[in-house]
Amino acid sequence: MRLTRQSNYAVRTLVYCAVNAPSLSRVGDIAKAHSISELFLFKLIKPLVEAGIIETVRGRHGGIKLGRPAEDITLLDCIRLTEESFALAECFEGSDANCPLLSNCDLNAALGEALGAFFGVLESYTIADLA
Repeated sequence: MRLTRQSNYAVRTLVYCAVNAPSLSRVGDIAKAHSISELFLFKLIKPLVEAGIIETVRGRHGGIKLGRPAEDITLLDCIRLTEESFALAECFEGSDANCPLLSNCDLNAALGEALGAFFGVLESYTIADLA
């Protein structure tokens, strides 16, 4: 499994905000620090804002900050919002699955267990741990 650039930079943005707390972080500064465009950064923080993980402050001295304490934001919270799919195989894709063995498939069970372990590790780390 490979995480998208969006997830990678979303986590980096949360860490940046945690390190700079309680001050506001400017989107331009974060984009420059990670060599990404501000437009890309705005796109990736949108779901984080909608979920309350990041708060925005408008105005001349505005910016972004964590919406809750860094100790209360897990990597899983962020990754779930920024990844489109966790399908490890075609048969994980829900209603599009076209496998007659799906209900008795040991591969499906093994991959499901692996994905559960992956989620467990992501849930065990917080943004505070990384900051």
